[in-house]
Amino acid sequence: MFEPKRLYQEIGMKLRDELRSGRYQIGDRLPPERNIAEQLGVSRTVVREAMIMLELENLIDVRKGSGVYVINLPDQQHELQTLKVIHDDVGPFELLQARQLLESDIAAFAATQVTKSGIAQMRQALELERQSLLAGEDNEDGDEQFHRLIVEATENGVLIDIIHQLWLRRKNSPMWQKLHSRIAGTSYRRSWLDDHLKILTALQHKDPKAARQAMWQHLENVKETLLELSDIADPEFDGYLFSSIPVAIGE
Repeated sequence: MFEPKRLYQEIGMKLRDELRSGRYQIGDRLPPERNIAEQLGVSRTVVREAMIMLELENLIDVRKGSGVYVINLPDQQHELQTLKVIHDDVGPFELLQARQLLESDIAAFAATQVTKSGIAQMRQALELERQSLLAGEDNEDGDEQFHRLIVEATENGVLIDIIHQLWLRRKNSPMWQKLHSRIAGTSYRRSWLDDHLKILTALQHKDPKAARQAMWQHLENVKETLLELSDIADPEFDGYLFSSIPVAIGE
């Protein structure tokens, strides 16, 4: 059965072909992400995901603040590794975009369904998140629990299963792990906790419009933060993402 490649995989394979063609030699530095994105007509997030794919294949080395360097040229082993990445993984920013589209509407629905007990459990999840931050732990249990409790407030088994599967994909994703390995410290998670508090306030007020907007903005902030903290050579990067669809409020 034919399985279409994701866009980042297509770009990754184009870059692999360039390595194979002899255009670059071991030790060469690749052009900046922005240049590659403009040349191929795709977003910086897609190029970032393609770079992670090549990094997992051990073809390139990403040196923060310096750039991307060729450390190996493609061979049959890399071909097999590419097939594994194509069939088994998903781009981290693609995953975040899916979550943004789904969870913003789930939050709006949850605002109409949530109970006092559900709000209390969400507060406990945020307290777990806060304690983890105070301890300087790289632990996202409270974060995951908070998002799961929101979808569970809908009492819709299909939605609950979908969000469960998205979290599993994230946990089992080599690309997500590689992206996360480039990020030092946990201070950025304080702003995410503030986002969670805004979402909780909207849910407590049973305000679907505010809940949708707060969730949408939270996941937009997550995307921007991951791009900025994992950027390779451009600390002034403007946070260009997938072309975000503005959330429709009150429509």
